[in-house]
Amino acid sequence: MPCVGLIVNDGKELAVKTAEIIQTRLEKAGHQIIRASSSGGMVGFANPDQHMRMLGYNASVPEGFDTSMSLAIVLGGDGTVLSAARQTAPVNVPILTINTGHLGFLAEAYLADLERVLEQVIAKEWTTEKRSTLVVTVLRGDQRRWEALCLNEMALHREPLTSMCHFEIAIGRHAPVDISADGVILSTPTGSTAYALSAGGPVITPDCPVLQLAPIAPHSLASRALVFSDEEPVTIFPATPERLMMVVDGSAGCYVWPEDRVLIRRSDHPVRFVRLRDHEFFQVLRNKLGWGLPHVAKPER
Repeated sequence: MPCVGLIVNDGKELAVKTAEIIQTRLEKAGHQIIRASSSGGMVGFANPDQHMRMLGYNASVPEGFDTSMSLAIVLGGDGTVLSAARQTAPVNVPILTINTGHLGFLAEAYLADLERVLEQVIAKEWTTEKRSTLVVTVLRGDQRRWEALCLNEMALHREPLTSMCHFEIAIGRHAPVDISADGVILSTPTGSTAYALSAGGPVITPDCPVLQLAPIAPHSLASRALVFSDEEPVTIFPATPERLMMVVDGSAGCYVWPEDRVLIRRSDHPVRFVRLRDHEFFQVLRNKLGWGLPHVAKPER
């Protein structure tokens, strides 16, 4: 009996109702369904007064999810997809993303096409596309204090109402660089259309094996986004006396203290997105972000 996962944003009524429809339909077709809440992938923000998250990133995998699962259907918006990525990538389970949120930049399908989507799932008429992920680890000496898997980006920045921050950043074997800014973003190609784009970084097509370092509000005209091989691990040393805030994919993070360092490296577990048709990235950019739309001249007065 084929096994299908169902990852649902339980806080959205539409997602819950749609999950019930999908579960009934697939069980009638002879599939076993294992359901999980997307909240399991939302690591949350570590309280500095409590014990840090020393668990490895495998801790987000839901009970019953393993390599024998055919795929997992994800119901929610882009935030739900980011959470589901943490839950499925370590066990190599492909995810089919059905948007029940707003923008749906990472969505493969929409509710209007639900019946067709389920027919393709049952008939196994789908392929997969791999997207690289990062392992973000906060270290103090040899101790791992916090760790999570990341599909979009890691952002390390100052707290509100604090002064300018300084960062010493070592990329692989290269000489360390110093950046003065409100913060820095380290993103994957998938994350290049998210926070890094707002910080002035370039859009990177998903098939490029690279990472991007983008400063947030840099205090120098010489500080610009940098793109480099994703085989290079990155270590960020906060060179400022105040604690900093680190946020991963917008739903996880912790405080980083002056004695800590942040290690970011490409994970061995990419996210596998289910594709029901050819995925045309430029068309997604056009439809979702308005990239490449034809110029329209101003009307004559």
